[in-house]
This record gives sequence, structure tokens and C-alpha cells, in this order.
Amino acid sequence: MVAMSSRPLDEPVLRIRPRRGFASLNLGSLWTHRELLQRFTGRDLTLRYRQTALGVIWVVLQPLLGAGAFSFVFGAIAGFSSSGGTPYFVFAFAGLTAWGLFYNVLTRASGSLVANAPLVSKVFFPRLILPCSTVGSSLVDFAVALVMLAVLVLIGGASTGWALLTLPLWVAVIIAQALGIGVLLSALMVRYRDVQYVLPVASQLLLFASPVAYTLAAVSHRGRAWLQVNPLTGVLEAFRWSTLGGQEFPVSALYSAGWAVVLVLGGFALFARMERQFADVI
Repeated sequence: MVAMSSRPLDEPVLRIRPRRGFASLNLGSLWTHRELLQRFTGRDLTLRYRQTALGVIWVVLQPLLGAGAFSFVFGAIAGFSSSGGTPYFVFAFAGLTAWGLFYNVLTRASGSLVANAPLVSKVFFPRLILPCSTVGSSLVDFAVALVMLAVLVLIGGASTGWALLTLPLWVAVIIAQALGIGVLLSALMVRYRDVQYVLPVASQLLLFASPVAYTLAAVSHRGRAWLQVNPLTGVLEAFRWSTLGGQEFPVSALYSAGWAVVLVLGGFALFARMERQFADVI
């Protein structure tokens, strides 16, 4: 005798399947939880300079001191020159302004999950919000430094022309590269705390392997070929092209833009794959 199911034949069947492709990234959750994203960004800005004597002045002071050090070491001692007749100090400050945006997004995003371990382990919300919220605070720091750069450019007499209109594009490429790597490292840091010790060393190596304190023209032909493999090289050159002028458009910036897309998609995809384990292992 065959047992009959008590479920009506016309009752709908619910099938739960994992998301695939771009849907697995769940990027729509960032917009749905945008208020939470804004709160995390505001909290980060509030806490960053609390109990510091100079406060937000450090945002300008850090690249100024760095540009001064680079001017002495690379300009006075090593004899490096800038492009287009721009004073070397302004040249170095522009490079450090772009580098500072990349570095801040990268390091803050990388440590965002571990820094908020109690929230990750006890409260349900889209974890992607934490690394993405660091972009807002990093942009505020960048905007302050960019104003100082504009003052230095006016004093130095540089002329950028229409190239300045492309600046938002290069800023977006820098953020995309840093966020793509930072999101991936934040997921890895949950399981492997070694990442937080390797990252500062790797960042220092990347700083000197990128045209922050020098131009590609100052490097040998063989060294230039290696530097152009670096995804940051093109966008750093393009950033200076748009803010300082005096040079041809760096075609390698398109290579940097392509890498930005790859890093964002790859970093977000791996983050989505590892996210379900965060609460258990953090």
C-alpha cells in the first residue's frame, strides 16, 4: 500500500539554491544597508583623530613630511628630477597624496573585520560593509591633502588644463585597486593573522617599487619594464599628469584601470565565498 502525502498537489515548492556569478557578490546589500555603511564611516572618522593633539592636521602633515624627506633623499642626494619643470617637492607631494589614498584604503579595509570581531561574531549584517566603509574616511583624508596639493600647484605655477577633468577617474581606479586587495586581505586575516604582519612590509616594498618619488624616465630601460608590470605605476603617473600637467598621457593608465576591475571582482568574489566562515573562526 502506497502512503499518500498530506501536502496538496498545488502547493508551491520552494527550492533554495546558492547564488552564482555576479549575484553571489551581493553588492545590492551595500545600498540596502547604506545607513549602516554611513554610520561605520562616521564612527571611523570620529575615532581616528580622537585624543590627538593635532587632529586632522596630521592628514596634511604626513605627506608634507614625506615629501620633505623624499626631496632630501631623492632630490638633493640622489639627484632625481621631476617632470615638466615642476618643483620636486610638489612632484613628491602629488605622488604621496595618491599613494596615501591607496595605502589608507588598503590597510584600513584589510583590518576592518578583525578590528570589529565582536560585531562579526555576534551580529548579522553584510560583512562587506566593514571594509567598504573605510573608503569614506580615506576619501576625507584624501580631500584635505588634495586641497593642500592644489595650493602647492598654484604656488609652483603648474598648469594642468583639461587633464584635470580626468582626475576623478584616476581616483576611482586607485580606490578600486586598494579596495579589491583590501577586501581579499580582510577575509584572509580572519583566519590567518600573519597577514597583519606581512602587510606593512609589503606596503613599504610596493611604495619604492612604484613611481611615487621618481618618474619612469629616471629609471633604466630594464627597470622601467619591470615597473610597468606594477598595476599602480600607470595610475600614479596619470594622477600626476592630471594634477601637475607637463607630460604626455601615460598609456599604462589603461592597464591600471583593467587591473582595477580584475582586483575588485576577484577580491569581492573570494570574500563572498569565505564570508560564511567568519563568525566561526574570527
